[in-house]
Amino acid sequence: MRYIKLGPGRKWASEAIKRGILPLDFRGVGHDACARGDWDEVRRQLIAMGRNERGLKDDERELKEFYSLGQDTLWFTIADGHVWWTFAQDEVLEGDSDDTNAPPRFRPVRTPWRNTSLTGSLLTEHSFSSALSSIASYRRTICAVREAEYLRRRIRGEDEPLRLKADQLLGEVTTTAADLVRRLDWRDFETLVDLIFAHSGYKRQTALGGAQPDVDFVALQPLTGDSAWVQVKSHATQAVFKNYLKRFQRQAGASAFFFVYHSANRPIRTAADMPNVHIWSADQVASAAVEAGLFRWVAERIL
Repeated sequence: MRYIKLGPGRKWASEAIKRGILPLDFRGVGHDACARGDWDEVRRQLIAMGRNERGLKDDERELKEFYSLGQDTLWFTIADGHVWWTFAQDEVLEGDSDDTNAPPRFRPVRTPWRNTSLTGSLLTEHSFSSALSSIASYRRTICAVREAEYLRRRIRGEDEPLRLKADQLLGEVTTTAADLVRRLDWRDFETLVDLIFAHSGYKRQTALGGAQPDVDFVALQPLTGDSAWVQVKSHATQAVFKNYLKRFQRQAGASAFFFVYHSANRPIRTAADMPNVHIWSADQVASAAVEAGLFRWVAERIL
């Protein structure tokens, strides 16, 4: 497996992916000398180009790998926000040495460049660990890959073992948190919801609970200016929800309505065409609490 930068500053990336080639620069180094493996001559040409002793070793390595690595080598690059991969044919072809905008040498690919896994998932750059995606800042052209097994798993569409374990543990924590939430006293439950909104960046604009007839609190998202009407009920029914929804709909300027409860005989539903109405059961509250780092706070409220 090798990473390859498709041209200086990745300038050939789009065209190389479209044409199905693996390009390499080193303009000034003869294709014939590389093709016949005359590396002494290649070294002389590199020195004539002004390469210093420090860079000669890497220059020779990159040229040797480009000309000698077999068809079983997986090549990948990062371009246009995606991770692309392919396999190349053995033969290296000479390009137009007079056209400075074209690569002086290239290998045709055996399989088209792909930015999807074998299972069809899109391989976006931001979805990869920075341990791999940071290779895009590599200053040279070709290098081995420290995270090769990780990349192979992503290309095969296989789950990362540690990620699977982490997801399993998170699921167990969230399930436990939901059980804890259902046991909260209504005052602690109300406080928990307030804390979740605060950790999410909302600023409460009213008192919490108390004598307010229509809502437990109103919160403002400073970045967007959106306001949230929040009603919290430890035990609720569909009829109770509809009653508070009508009160919300009479309000001017309210952006969203959150109806939050932890226990009900039947799940509470809302119409699909009401995107500004959100119903949170104990499961949603638990997930939000875990994401906000409030699991210990919830656990400590259970005697």
